Amino acid sequence: MSPPTPDRILQTGMAFWGSKALLSAVELGLFTTLAQDGPLTGEELRERLGLHPRAVPDFPDTLLALGFLEREGDGVAATYRNTAETATFLDRRSPAYVGGILEMANARLYGFWNSLTEGLRTGVPQNEAKTGGDLFGSIYGTPESLKGFLQAMTGLSAGAGRAMAAKFPWKKYKTFIDVGGAQGGVAVQLALAHKHLSGGNYDLAVVGPIFEEYVRSFKLDGRLKFHPGDFFKDPLPSSDVIIMGHILHDWNLEEKRALVAKTYKALPKGGAYIIHEAIIDDDRRKNAFGLLMSLNMLIETPGGFDYTGADGQGWMKDAGFRKTRVVPLAGPDSMLIGVK
Repeated sequence: MSPPTPDRILQTGMAFWGSKALLSAVELGLFTTLAQDGPLTGEELRERLGLHPRAVPDFPDTLLALGFLEREGDGVAATYRNTAETATFLDRRSPAYVGGILEMANARLYGFWNSLTEGLRTGVPQNEAKTGGDLFGSIYGTPESLKGFLQAMTGLSAGAGRAMAAKFPWKKYKTFIDVGGAQGGVAVQLALAHKHLSGGNYDLAVVGPIFEEYVRSFKLDGRLKFHPGDFFKDPLPSSDVIIMGHILHDWNLEEKRALVAKTYKALPKGGAYIIHEAIIDDDRRKNAFGLLMSLNMLIETPGGFDYTGADGQGWMKDAGFRKTRVVPLAGPDSMLIGVK
């Protein structure tokens, strides 16, 4: 048996270096610039992005070494271009853009995570709440921050939406409502994949124009409608399937159970409830992203936490759902399905 080495410890402990390099590249629009104008030399990149001379060639070469850029040639004449992944997912003009969640991570979460130790000791949020604000107040406070957050949710959920479209038996159902559906990333993926489906998004009224603009860009406004409301205060719309993505983990146990019970009452017999997020594996050993997301809920919310599939199935069964199962989606995300 080989002796232990500190490699993994050091790589994880210093991983914030690579993370911030990528987040800054997204913030600067580096990948979008290369998609529009590339390949570009380091000097051309520096001029277009407004960087100091000391940033080149170290900054683009760091992204190259991390696997986010490709380079042809050496020295000052070397040119950089996107990889297939960054061209697809980090060009702001791409319909598959996932950089919204990274932009939010850069603007908000990166700084808040510096206070994780304090959060672990106190159990109280480490975000805007420390200065008298609150999570949703800051997000919904301006049109710019709201749109940025909704775009981030699209980046976080679009892959799961495509997988959900393929892995759930949609032929059995005609209508769906995505509760707290944000910009409409999941709703659009479902409607694109299944022409017989109609549905919509149930969210706060201020979200409506952003959802409708996004849906129109896919020419789906005839099939996807916006329903304004507060899912704690108002009745849920009637539908064959009710979806909640990255919603349940925001709330404490009592609130989670209340939302599950409310959804059960709103569904017709045979209707389905889909919860999707980074559901933790039952042994709590493998889904590191789900566990880190739960720590993020400690930083962001007064009582939110992520949970295992067994936890969620238990809440569903307590509410009356007769059949439940967990189905893996994309990356760390799974969907928890309950049938009434």
